[in-house]
Amino acid sequence: MDADAVLGTELWGLRRRRPEVAGTVLAGTDGLLISSDLPTTDATHLAALAAASFGLGNRVADTVRHGEFQETMVRTARGCVVTYPAGQHALLTLVTAAGADLETLHVEAREVADRAGSVFDRQRTAVVPGPVPVPDPQAPLAVRTPMATLPGRAPNASRATGWRRPPI
Repeated sequence: MDADAVLGTELWGLRRRRPEVAGTVLAGTDGLLISSDLPTTDATHLAALAAASFGLGNRVADTVRHGEFQETMVRTARGCVVTYPAGQHALLTLVTAAGADLETLHVEAREVADRAGSVFDRQRTAVVPGPVPVPDPQAPLAVRTPMATLPGRAPNASRATGWRRPPI
């Protein structure tokens, strides 16, 4: 069974066992969507928001020095959105209905996150390309292009933004 099928099976199995889970998203820590079964919400946006939430939660955990990041949770009028780390490079986000038993859900969701994360981590390391080429140390760091040669804009053309520099 390939990694995509395993990931889909894990997400589908969690929703089947826990009817209060309205949808699941597996995203990379970079915010890119890996897998989803959300029926109505735009999964790509939720994946990006989950990564931002993870970054902020991880930073807070580091700042207060109370151990590793475990999850972020947003409570809404209709339920919760919970994000868990899944392996080294992924995040599991659950959208739940109101009245969900969050304690037992956390236990089961962490197990699914661990399994899905390990599958994704193995898949990611299996796809690693060959050795990274070493850059030439004598090559320039960047090539500068003068603004006058860029297409689509006349030199010194004013922009109609309405913003004006304050007097100095």
